[in-house]
Formats: sequence, C-alpha cells, structure tokens
Amino acid sequence: MPGWTAHDIPDQTGRTAVVTGANSGLGYVTARELARRGARVVMACRSEARGREAVERVTGEVPGASAELGLLDLGDLASVREFAHGLPYDRIDLLVNNAGVMALPYGTTADGFETQFGVNHLGHFALTGLLLPTLLGTPGARIVTVSSMMHTLANIDPADLDSARRYRRWIAYARSKTANLLFTHELGRRLAGAGSEVVAAAAHPGYAATNLQTAGVRAEGRRVAERLVELGNRVVAQPAEAGALPTLYAATAPDVRPDAFFGPSFAAWRGAPAPSWRAPWTLNDAMGERLWAESERLTGVTYDALKP
Repeated sequence: MPGWTAHDIPDQTGRTAVVTGANSGLGYVTARELARRGARVVMACRSEARGREAVERVTGEVPGASAELGLLDLGDLASVREFAHGLPYDRIDLLVNNAGVMALPYGTTADGFETQFGVNHLGHFALTGLLLPTLLGTPGARIVTVSSMMHTLANIDPADLDSARRYRRWIAYARSKTANLLFTHELGRRLAGAGSEVVAAAAHPGYAATNLQTAGVRAEGRRVAERLVELGNRVVAQPAEAGALPTLYAATAPDVRPDAFFGPSFAAWRGAPAPSWRAPWTLNDAMGERLWAESERLTGVTYDALKP
C-alpha cells in the first residue's frame, strides 16, 4: 500500500463498473482510471450535456476506452429506478457510489427529502438495492461508497434524519457522510449473513480540490466566499487525481476487507491510500439497523436477497 498509485490498479479487462457522479472531480478520475485499466465503465451523471462531454474526454484521454453515459439523478427515486432497470448488463463487478452534494442551502429532493441526505445517502441506498441482484450474481463484485472525514462532525439523529427540525448545512452534510459509513457497515453485515462474497467498502478523498466545495456558496451568490474556497483548493488541497486514489484502492486492490475504510495516509488529508480512522458511531450495529429500516421505508427499496 505505501506509495500506491493508479499505475498499481490491477487489470480490469472484462469487468463492468458503474460510477456515479462521473462527469467531474473524483468520479471522473475514478471512471477514467478504471477504463484505462480495461473496465467497461458506465458513467452515471445527472446532466446529459456534461455527461456526454465527460465520456468524450475519457475516450480522448484513453484511446480505446469503453465508456458510456447513463442518466441518473440521485435526487429523484424515479430516475434511480429508471437507470437501474435500464442497465443492459448481466454482470456488474463494481459499483462506486461517488456522487454527492455538500453544504448546500436548505432544499429538498424530488421526493421531499433534505437534499444532502436524499442525494448522498438515500439515492445511493436505493441504487445499490436495485442493482444488488446483479452484483450478487457477479463473482468478485464490490460496492464502494465515498464518505468524508467530515462525518466526524455529527452522528445521524434517528428522530430527525433529514434535518427537518433544524437545518445546519455542515451538520446535515456530516450526517449524510456518517450515513454512508453506517450503510457500508450494515451492508457488510448483511452480505456476510447471507453468505455472499460481495465486498462493501468505503473511502474518502481527504481534502481534494473538486467543485463540491464551491457549489454551496455559489448557489447563494456569495462571491467572496467562493473566491476564498477556490484559493484554498489551489493552495492547500490535493488534486482530484490524488483524491480519487483511496476510492480506486478500495475498488481494485486485492486485500480489501468488508467494511474497510480508506483515505489519504498523511493526517487523513493527502498522500497515498491507507486505512482510515472512523468515528465509533459508524460501527454501531443498532444504529446501522435503524438507518437501514428507515432507508427501506423512505425509498421503498427493500434488499430482499439479504433477508434471513
């Protein structure tokens, strides 16, 4: 693991990968590097225009790459179902739950959920559940969910999962990223209980320069704050190419264990991928079960294949 780079990704020929939020930032780099190693990559994007441009960039940067666009809006459960049911492949080797939003002004998804919880957690929970039968039927399949070290700011509140009572943008973001890790933990437990060898793992990018940091302040027209964030991205953050490495490691390295969590090696901020510390509440079985039950109720997606 020391010094691990994209050059160390094992051959992915013959494998099919689905990467959400693949039109920019970490998702784009993840999709591109998987394609570079031979995977057929479905680049799941909300915007058709930006998605097509991203596919063209991948095929331009990686001659012979197998990359295609899939339209997916994680803030709309009807779109999630349409995407999942429209995938024509009888195998999915890798699902990378990468897409996300961060610190937005209060808003709701098409289904009425607070945007950060709805997109970052519920959308991916539904997508994973809908693709699960195909994943279970694919030897060596993995599910990698991208969280953040910002999860350490807050545990989920079972009585106020989507921050309807009191909305604080960074706390809501932290709760959604805690939900990502609780989901991975509970999914790993249920896969093991069903005797499945599918590996569910998680990763975080440290502080990586992506458009996530500027989206919230830009949405509010806070130009000074936007410029300060952009300056921080240039001076302090590592590039998206480095931020995507923990995800790529979790997705492809041979020694990844269920419920593993990877991030940058230096102070969980930057550097080569390494096992990452996580808040104890993300390993709480009872909380994982509660979140799971509520997620099934809210999305209407049930993981029947994993039930006893």
